[in-house]
Amino acid sequence: MNVSIVGSGYVGTTVAACFADLGHSVVNVDIDQGVVDTINDGRAPIHEEGLPELVADHAGEDGTGRLEATTDYDAVRDTHVTFLCLPTPQNDDGSIDLSIMEAGAEQLGRTLAGKDEWHTVVVKSTVVPGSTEDVITPILAKESGQTPGEEFGVGMNPEFLREGTAVADFRDPDKVVLGADDDRALEDMHAVFDPLVGHADAPVVETDTRTAEMIKYANNGFLAAKVSLINDIGNICKEYDIDAYDVADAIGLDDRISEHFLRSGVGWGGSCFPKDTAAIRAAARKAGYEPLMLDAATEVNDRQPERLLGLLDSHVDVAGKRVAVLGLSFKPGTDDVRNSRAIPVIDGLHNRGANVAAYDPVAAENMRKHFPDIEYADSPEDVLDDAVAALVVTDWPEITALDTEFDTMRTPIVLDGRRAIDRRDGIVYEGLTW
Repeated sequence: MNVSIVGSGYVGTTVAACFADLGHSVVNVDIDQGVVDTINDGRAPIHEEGLPELVADHAGEDGTGRLEATTDYDAVRDTHVTFLCLPTPQNDDGSIDLSIMEAGAEQLGRTLAGKDEWHTVVVKSTVVPGSTEDVITPILAKESGQTPGEEFGVGMNPEFLREGTAVADFRDPDKVVLGADDDRALEDMHAVFDPLVGHADAPVVETDTRTAEMIKYANNGFLAAKVSLINDIGNICKEYDIDAYDVADAIGLDDRISEHFLRSGVGWGGSCFPKDTAAIRAAARKAGYEPLMLDAATEVNDRQPERLLGLLDSHVDVAGKRVAVLGLSFKPGTDDVRNSRAIPVIDGLHNRGANVAAYDPVAAENMRKHFPDIEYADSPEDVLDDAVAALVVTDWPEITALDTEFDTMRTPIVLDGRRAIDRRDGIVYEGLTW
């Protein structure tokens, strides 16, 4: 099938490459010429495990030719289905900003005005319930001069791709959600996903667009709340000198709870959980409902970095001294620093007058945009040398493997926000919730 993807960020590029790997012919449309050139050279524009190999396999001179990129929206006319994978950033009040999606829909609608054949547009970006039906579809209808359900169809297909494991998550999904308000759009969505469903034997959820939109928010809201709950329990365990991980291992044996997302620590970040919980909370209030549980989950999460810094205060006064921050990305396996817990940690260190040095295998350049003046080390050994304390924020393998490297510190104080480091004689070790 001929498929177009509008947007080539973390989701768009991954989905485009994975669709090509399923056998579809895919064109990725993006306004950034540099990103387009990178893909057409057979290189991945983002850091994501398995993605460079897929892009090299299907784009560039040595690829299959099933993946290409362009800045020209006219390319969608030669495709049957278009996925909108555009950013939905957060407004100051937590609600989502649909302006980029609206602009993309306007351009796509004008492009479809010159096409006589049926076309299906699928919203893949995370949008609050009603956005596809009440905002995107009317824009497409106005700009194309066509009638939805008669000359074009609209669907909603939420993504459940975790950064760092997005390719693996695409190939082996827990579920495939196909939301559509007309049968022909649903048929097209099935045609795109049938090769994946047949291979992965994934359950398919068919629903309307509003329900599909809500499923994504419910999914992320539940997981965010689960992490915050285990962090809250972990904080209580800390007060009673109980290992929270022993507690989590026990309660995880209950199949009503499960062991997943029970690792207490410095909290969640990234582009999804913070933005999605804020957006659905704002949408709930707009509808007249107070989302108390999601409010509490967010409050607990926001407190965790300061709790880690509070442990630091109990061990050493860092004013004028070198402090190492281990890990900058919001999770291992990605260079994404959006809402990384390292940001409030570094802010807190600055407020305490510390000289901050940081290490991350891939995310240093992205964090440099937030903190251009701190020291970025090339290795864990370099960042630890002569430091009075080390704060573990991201559990990269390069960080979890550290041991004797702590011996080069001026005072080997390790404050672990991810249970990444093994306790041993010779270091002063303290975990956040254990």
